[in-house]
Amino acid sequence: MTEDASSACHPTAWEHRTDPLVRLSLDQLRRRTSMKWRTYPQDVLPLWVAEMDVPLAEPVTRAVRDALAIGDTGYPHGTAYAEALAAFAADRWGWEGPGIENMALVPDVMMGVVEMLRLVTGPGDAVVVCSPVYPPFYAFVAHDARQVVEAPLGPDLRMDLGALEDAFVRARRHGRRAAFLMSSPHNPTGVVHTRQELEAVAELARRHGVRVVSDEIHAPLVLSGAAFTPFLSVPGSENGFALTSASKAWNLAGLKAALAMAGPEAAADLRRMPEEVGHGPSHLGIIAHTAAFREGGDWLDELLTGLDANRALLGRLVAEQLPEVRCLPPQGTFLAWLDCTGLALHDDRPLDGPGVVSDLAGPARMFRDEARVALSSGHVFGTGGAGCVRLNFATSPAILCQALTAMGRAVRERGRAPRR
Repeated sequence: MTEDASSACHPTAWEHRTDPLVRLSLDQLRRRTSMKWRTYPQDVLPLWVAEMDVPLAEPVTRAVRDALAIGDTGYPHGTAYAEALAAFAADRWGWEGPGIENMALVPDVMMGVVEMLRLVTGPGDAVVVCSPVYPPFYAFVAHDARQVVEAPLGPDLRMDLGALEDAFVRARRHGRRAAFLMSSPHNPTGVVHTRQELEAVAELARRHGVRVVSDEIHAPLVLSGAAFTPFLSVPGSENGFALTSASKAWNLAGLKAALAMAGPEAAADLRRMPEEVGHGPSHLGIIAHTAAFREGGDWLDELLTGLDANRALLGRLVAEQLPEVRCLPPQGTFLAWLDCTGLALHDDRPLDGPGVVSDLAGPARMFRDEARVALSSGHVFGTGGAGCVRLNFATSPAILCQALTAMGRAVRERGRAPRR
């Protein structure tokens, strides 16, 4: 194998694929005007923000097109979205859900998270997170005058129940109310929590008087070898909340709409949510998300097949091109967490800290500047993130190969450069 090539990157390795990840060329993708494709210059391959490089599922396109054709662009109404999610959950996860009456429309998952936290905590109260974790968990919580308390993941990147209990104790000091904001599946590591882990979380939260808010936006994106368990389906979760949408699994982030769900003991809390919150979702967004959950299953299955193939390809490429980098295969999402501390790059951590995504540090900065590949910088994911990067592998195998080859070349060229 040459240092810039891999047999895995020969087009014959994926020419048989027909999944959504192989249907758009780089030229077609560069016509997009979204954040992923316009933040960096044209010579940078963007593998950072959680947008997928796929065409829309035909049922979604058809539903939005039909609505536009008759001018159906007014205000949201009805429970079709909740009904579609309930049917999807029953079919995919064997879960009957909390009931339509215990679901509510919210503008998107993170705005829904804020509203759920407002129901069970107040200014100055604590919100526990398992770091490294999705940066807006820090930003949205802090902007709403709550204090973030970290419970770092274990060395295996799974929740450390001992650290979580310690964080619950700290969060509840001085009689404060507290919530646990959980990422399930976990972003950025791609870990899918087991039923046993979630039952343990529910038991700990009950014992310490902590309310759980589970962000399940990546729930449909569980890859082969793992199974998703909705938090509200486990014993002890009856006073918890969960939020989800079709935005990640069907690439609908620009069509805003999400659902908040409450366990039976939290239903009264959910009814206290201000009525105007439900005005925030886009009517077209609701139509799109409803169509995705109701009719987008075949497209999703094709996507998951492609993500499985890309996960395997990424593993081979990291081993060949970046042998000093540690990458545990993600069980879900389309995100991979690369521990680059073995590259011994100086981590120029910006002063702004977790949750602030305006800058890059350490390996992410080097890969952008020297490989022309944009990744998410690990330091913004909180404790445990410095020296790491998050890579979005929901792209074509050709782009994935081009990016990892460039990253490997940049590391090798650094190794050959004279020491200063």
